[in-house]
Amino acid sequence: MDPVSSLIASAKIPVGRWGKAFFDFLTRNFEWLFDSIANGLTVILDGLVDFLLWFPPVVVVAAVGLLAWRLQRSVKLGLGVAIGLLFIINQGLWKETVETLVLVVAAAAASMAIGVPIGIWAAHNQRAYRILQPVLDLMQTMPTFVYLIPVLILFGLGIAPGLIVTVIFAAPAPIRLTYLGITSVPKPMLEAGEAFGATRRQLLWKVELPAALPTIMAGLTQCIMLCLSMVVIAALIGANGLGKPVVRALNSVNIPLGLEAGLAIVVLAIILDRISRVRT
Repeated sequence: MDPVSSLIASAKIPVGRWGKAFFDFLTRNFEWLFDSIANGLTVILDGLVDFLLWFPPVVVVAAVGLLAWRLQRSVKLGLGVAIGLLFIINQGLWKETVETLVLVVAAAAASMAIGVPIGIWAAHNQRAYRILQPVLDLMQTMPTFVYLIPVLILFGLGIAPGLIVTVIFAAPAPIRLTYLGITSVPKPMLEAGEAFGATRRQLLWKVELPAALPTIMAGLTQCIMLCLSMVVIAALIGANGLGKPVVRALNSVNIPLGLEAGLAIVVLAIILDRISRVRT
């Protein structure tokens, strides 16, 4: 190493030590809070999994197929969804699929509940969006494994930290796309609403959100795909689901198990993508 680089390296900024001190402070003073959050989320998510597993799998398959038909008005889609889920049952991965489905739906719902209001707020406050931009860039570009360290320290192992990691990873998508949808509403449309005496709240609910809905729904679809991409990562910190057989297959070089679990994830991704699309 040249002298200049050695000099720079000798004055290393102790970012890691500061981070450790910060998380030590959190665990020392707020461990009860993080344990309560983790336990509460675990009870809710495990309860949803047990509820769905209580029904015969064929009944759930029929219900999801009917839901797909009802939302998209497509008999072909309903039959395709049913066939995909029956394939998963045939591969012996029904329980893991239900666990993954609950995690993905919960994470996507939480991400949308966080992301849409923040996106609306940022669209009406450019200063706030300028502050949010680097934070969103950090959330989207930081390697997912880096999230695991602080989350494990604060929340331990299980499905709750898996949910939290997934929400952190997926939330920027609905924020950005909601912001894009609201800011892309044509000005003449807003001016027409104002001319008819609409208040700011009425403009939001009657003009901006309906016009931005396709973009917001694209954010939902992207959010679901991002949540599914975290399935294997979540399995590494104790979250059950289709990620566990993938990890087992990777550790034991079990090609059949890896293909079965991988195809189940693909089928679930296609089903959720088709169901969540805006019908035109």
